[in-house]
Amino acid sequence: MTTISVPVPSEQEKFLEDYIKSGRAENKAQVFRRALREFQENEAVRAVLETEKEPILRGNLKNLAKKLRN
Repeated sequence: MTTISVPVPSEQEKFLEDYIKSGRAENKAQVFRRALREFQENEAVRAVLETEKEPILRGNLKNLAKKLRN
């Protein structure tokens, strides 16, 4: 595991401290790991949703190639 130093504004640091004091996380690293995991999940969902917008190509490949060139 590597260590990353991330500067944050004071209001975000206060949020982190309050979040940890509330018992919802043990430390700042745990909060950042959880946030990064959620970000990764959101990006995976976004990629799937973006892919679903792509047209589905069916039929004869020569005819499809002609349509794509036009």
